[in-house]
Amino acid sequence: MPRPLDALPKAHLHLHFTGSMRHTTLIELAREQGLHLPDALEEDWPPKLRATDERGWFRFQRLYDIARSVLSRPDHVYRLLRETAEDEAAAGSRWLEIQVDPSGYAQRFGGLTATLELVLDAARQAGEHARIGIAVVVAANRTRHPLDANTLARLATQYVGKGVVGFGLSNDERRGAARDFERAFRIAKRGGLLSVPHGGELMGPRSVAQCVDDLAADRIGHGVRSAEDQWLMHRLADRQICCEICPTSNLGLGVAQDVADVPLRRLFDAGVPIALGSDDPLLFGARLLPQYELARDVYGFSDAEIAELARQSVRSSAAPESVRKELLKGVDDWLTGSLE
Repeated sequence: MPRPLDALPKAHLHLHFTGSMRHTTLIELAREQGLHLPDALEEDWPPKLRATDERGWFRFQRLYDIARSVLSRPDHVYRLLRETAEDEAAAGSRWLEIQVDPSGYAQRFGGLTATLELVLDAARQAGEHARIGIAVVVAANRTRHPLDANTLARLATQYVGKGVVGFGLSNDERRGAARDFERAFRIAKRGGLLSVPHGGELMGPRSVAQCVDDLAADRIGHGVRSAEDQWLMHRLADRQICCEICPTSNLGLGVAQDVADVPLRRLFDAGVPIALGSDDPLLFGARLLPQYELARDVYGFSDAEIAELARQSVRSSAAPESVRKELLKGVDDWLTGSLE
């Protein structure tokens, strides 16, 4: 009988704040506030997306912005993170690094600092509620001016040791070269934060290499297109730079034509550290556990290999050493069957 994947301790390193919302919560909050949702977020959910062209990405962002609009009060933030923590715990996730761009909420929650402090407090309470560890990655937006990223990097460094563990760069990688944000990432790294930019999703291996060269990436958000370059895979493996692979997201956005086309096996066999992630379950319809189910059922991973995926997620995280040891022991126990 296959080992239960929800009992496997794991870390979740690629989840966006707004995109972590439960679909039922989106519907409920929209109705409470009299907000109209498009069919793609209601009757036709999850939406049919394809973001490999500009028009498709614009539609994806429009749906994302509509979803963000329902979070209008602080109690909505507390609810979102409490429910997210519950969903993480149910999937066997024991450490979550959730990514947020405070700029998207600053106007309604009193500015950048107030927004970040709200998210951090909500994350702390949610973690205690669900008995998991939750940390925050502050993310800059590639479509905004690099000076905005500098501001966010300085803000993020003020909360090192207070819940912020990384600095990211999200949105359409076809707009805003990695090198344009080098100063922001230098500020973040000097302040003690992990560098975790997105790359290698909508653009090819060169996008990943630029994140490594220009932003000193510790992890790559997605990085799935690295599989197209043998030398790059060797480089990532040699430097143990983790790729946060999100199969259902890759399928949903048209990065892969079929879920079987996501090169998870190729990256794993090349020695590239991998952390499976769900990216935006609100828009893609699948949380963390289905990513591990795909590893077993579609990509042919044995339980020993699935355990190694979980270990890699833990090792690539910013979890305290004591938490890492506990989770790694839990993975070993899962594999040997001594879960009691």
